[in-house]
Amino acid sequence: MAREVLDFEAQVRTGTGKGAARQARRENLVPGIVYGGGVDPQPINIPYNKLIKALKNGRFLSQLWNLKVEGQEDVRVICRNVQRDVVKDLPTHVDFMRLRRTSRVNLYIHVEFINDEECPGLKKGGVLTVVRPDVELMVTAGDIPEKLVVDLAGRQIGDVIHISDITLPEGTRPTITDRDFVIANISAPAGLVGGDDEEEAEGGEE
Repeated sequence: MAREVLDFEAQVRTGTGKGAARQARRENLVPGIVYGGGVDPQPINIPYNKLIKALKNGRFLSQLWNLKVEGQEDVRVICRNVQRDVVKDLPTHVDFMRLRRTSRVNLYIHVEFINDEECPGLKKGGVLTVVRPDVELMVTAGDIPEKLVVDLAGRQIGDVIHISDITLPEGTRPTITDRDFVIANISAPAGLVGGDDEEEAEGGEE
């Protein structure tokens, strides 16, 4: 399922340089820039509250946005950098890159695990250890997957889930191609592991 493209509103910023940026911040705006796509860079201002809300929602840098600037055509963008104040950790500048629907871009996509209630390994007390909660993929801008799904149904203690176990959307591939890396595993509970070790030790003494 392709990820929904959300609107993101901004204003044209008149003037460039530190003076214009400081003026924007005094007006409760965060300065930014939109670049790429064979078009001149466009300075913008973003309402502070809207930016903070988007950042708190998570995955701001992996979301494709439909940027709406008054007086201009909407454009698809992705955030490439959010600069922050080193003391207050609040955003001070945002960089967006224009994308065409056919553009290829690397993004971290969240991994979701389903059907844990149908997982024998977890029912026996096993522990799901997630090695990669997000996976970096090369995707097409017009068809960014909302998430990757791992079905835990039938998984046993000791099972290891690799990237090859996940069905990726057409035209999508991992940025790591030289190995079948691990996404997660189902390990035995600590008590069970300790009990097995004790039994082996007793057997050795006999």
